[in-house]
This record gives sequence, structure tokens and C-alpha cells, in this order.
Amino acid sequence: MRVLHICTEVYPLLKTGGLADVASALPPALAALGVDVRMLMPGFPALRDGLRQRQVVAELPGLFGAAAVTLTLGVLPNGVRAYLIEAPALYDRPGNPYADSSGVPYPDNYRRFALLGWVGAQLATGLDPSWKTEVCHAHDWHAGLCAAYLKAAQPIGRREAGSLLTIHNLAYQGLFPSAVMAELNLPADFYDMHGLEFHGHVSFLKAGLFYSDKLTTVSPTYAQEIQQPAQGCGLDGLLAARAADLTGILNGVDTSIWNPATDVELPMRYDHISLEGKQQCRTALQRETGLAMQDLAPLFGVVSRLTDQKGLHLVLAGIPELLARGAQLVVLGAGEPELETAFRQLAQAHPESVTIEVGYDEHKAHRIIAGCDVILVPSRYEPCGLTQLYALAYGTLPLVRRVGGLADSVIDCTPENLARDIATGFVFDDFSGAAFMAAAQRACNLFSEKTVWLALKQCAMRQSFSWNASAVQLLPIYRHLIP
Repeated sequence: MRVLHICTEVYPLLKTGGLADVASALPPALAALGVDVRMLMPGFPALRDGLRQRQVVAELPGLFGAAAVTLTLGVLPNGVRAYLIEAPALYDRPGNPYADSSGVPYPDNYRRFALLGWVGAQLATGLDPSWKTEVCHAHDWHAGLCAAYLKAAQPIGRREAGSLLTIHNLAYQGLFPSAVMAELNLPADFYDMHGLEFHGHVSFLKAGLFYSDKLTTVSPTYAQEIQQPAQGCGLDGLLAARAADLTGILNGVDTSIWNPATDVELPMRYDHISLEGKQQCRTALQRETGLAMQDLAPLFGVVSRLTDQKGLHLVLAGIPELLARGAQLVVLGAGEPELETAFRQLAQAHPESVTIEVGYDEHKAHRIIAGCDVILVPSRYEPCGLTQLYALAYGTLPLVRRVGGLADSVIDCTPENLARDIATGFVFDDFSGAAFMAAAQRACNLFSEKTVWLALKQCAMRQSFSWNASAVQLLPIYRHLIP
């Protein structure tokens, strides 16, 4: 079967979040199962420069504000063949692919990502005569219009290709003024409550949710949560109506990149049988970040976007009490200025106990996840989360809220779970400072019980979250979608 993945970033060429890791690992896992998989992406400079063996597939006339558009085909670092939409007027901009240097979304994003969806649909109708996709697998709102263009193009009673949309984060919906509808090359009646219209705006994500044949999201629990008002972001009614077409499939871990036994980023490698190297990673991280050398209390870590969604104000409120118990904190991330400032001030006040690096450094992320004792993911909501999956693989115990993919991947250290040797982390329910601190205090108490802590680390490292399992669950959906 021929499947086209339509997305906007892929590790290691371009990464702003977990989508890049998914795009890097899932297509090769599908290819290993016999799927003829290709990718389609915008011609952002980092993607263009990293695509090898590029050749021109088609020259297109001016579209969506671009004077000329060229479709090229090349090979990504993961070995997957990928189409690139080369439209410099739309995509050739420095820095963040979605926003300017001030963090303001580009005003022509509706054109930039309408072109992405439109080309995806064209690849299902013969744009590349040598490879016609049978399934268009779109990722998030940026590719949401693909299903709408497929619907608009196909004759009544005929389906050119099946369409699937994966929701990575329902909160990001691609909302634009209703006036842009005139530029999208879609039938006027598509702007309707049963279509693209969402509270007087055009929603690219809603287009994908409404017109795609099937829907997936990145964890089973999140698939249920988004059908309820609390996490449905105004789309819970539509998603509940499409419940039979919605499947939650937990993301995986790319073990060629995230494996403490082979990770070249670590000062010392280790596995679940022999964890001496993890202690050396801990010491090296303290030395690298200027923290005091101590091993009597946990070293907590945060590797995250610094946003309200991630629940980091709970960490800020609770960390003074944890520091009083001798604990330490390493933070890597960027986001809301208020959170960045608050963590900086905390680090200035406690230089031997708290450190922060604002930004994102993939290399340092590996060292933090290996060197910490506990990784903090106290999210308000979390579709899947990859950080806790990486932490489990490295024997770093996740402290998480029981929500989304966090609920599906971390087993709480209750007395019963400890007795059964299945506990892998610390889980709390209420989104409150008290609930977070109760979990953090449990972590501090268990850390002093070295035999128990060792068993917890080993149990965490025995967990398996392979992309092969995710790919296997996609196969029957693809088969159903093939016309």
C-alpha cells in the first residue's frame, strides 16, 4: 500500500516539538512492515538543505501567493523518500517555521499550509505519475485541508484516496478569519458548520476532523478525553459524533536515538542490568550545570516547553519545599516569558540547587534525562508526551499527572504496584499544588530506600514502547482506507 505522510517537521532536520520525533520514527517503522511510505513537507530551509538526492517531480503555476512552485523528491536522513514543496515566497524564512522572531504567527500561514494540503491531495490524483498515493495521512492542523481538497476534487461516488488525520494536540487548530475562505480554492459551501466554519472562523483542524475518513490521536486516554468538553477545545461534539472513526494509538520511542546502552551523547552508557553508568551520568550532569555534588536527595529534571499546559507553575510553587529537603532541579526549555523569568530567578537564588537553560538543546536533553533521578511532567493536559517515554527508557522515574498519554504509560508507585514489581513512576490526579507535592514527597521518601529505588529504575527500563507496535495498529486502518 502507498501511504503519504503530510507534516511540517522531522528530526533531525527541523524540530519544534514531538511531531518531529514522530515523523522521524513512524514512517521507517511502517516501511519495515512493507508499507510503501513517503512524506510531503513544506520547503523550509532546514528541510530543503537536509534532503539528499533531490530531483524535480513537477513545476506548478503560481499558487496561494507564490509566483512559482516546484515539487521535488529526495531522501531524508532516516532513509524515507520525501516530497518537498519549494515555494520560496512562502517558506524560505529564517528561524521558526510558523512565526516571526517575536513569536507572532505569520499572517499568511493560511496560504502556506493550504498549499501543503492541496499538494497532498494532488499526489492522490496523479501529480507524480510514477507514484500515486492510496492513503493521505495528515498530521495536525497544518495538513488539515488535505482531506477537504480530496473531497472537493473527487466525483460523486468515487474516492481517489483514503484520508486519515492524526491529532497531535487539539489545542492548536489553525484558526483564520472567514475572509481567507475566498483564497483557499474550495467550494463556498465548505464554509459551513458541517465543514470548515468554527465560531465565525476558518479552522484547518476542523476541516481535517470533518472531512477525513478516519481519525487517530496519540494515546488511547486522549482519544476519550477530547470527546468531553473539558479537553475537547470546542470540538468535542464533532469528535464524539465521529467516535467510531477515532482511534487512540500511543506514540513510541525511537531506540536508535533514545537508548542509554548506545547513546553517544552520554558520558557513560548503561542498561537495566548494570546501572553504574547512570550514577556517573548524574555526577557529570551536576558538574556540567554547576550544581552541588550530592546523592542524598533526588535530582529532578524538566525538559519541556515552558507553557501553562505543562503545569510548571506547580513545580515553581513546590520547589522551595523540595530544596529544603536537599533536592535539586535542572530545567531545559523555553516558552512563556513569565515562566522563563521565574525559573531564572529561582536559579539565581539557589545556584547550587537549581539551574536553567532557556532554549532547546537536543544533546543536553539526553544528558538531563540520563542524569536525573525524576523527570517532571505535571501537565494540565498531555495528548501523549514523549519525555516520560524517554525517561522510562533511561531509568529516570516520571512524576506525572494522570492525564492523556501520561496515564497510559506510567504506573504509580502505590504499595500494591511496588509489591507486584510493576511500578514505574509517581502519578497524581488533581491539577493542584497539593497533589503535585504529595507525589514529589513520595519520590523523596522512596529515593532514600536504595534497594527499592534500584528496582524501580530497572522496572522502568524494562518497559517497551516501540514504534513497531504503533505501526502495527495503523495497518488495518490503512487497509480499510484504500479505495
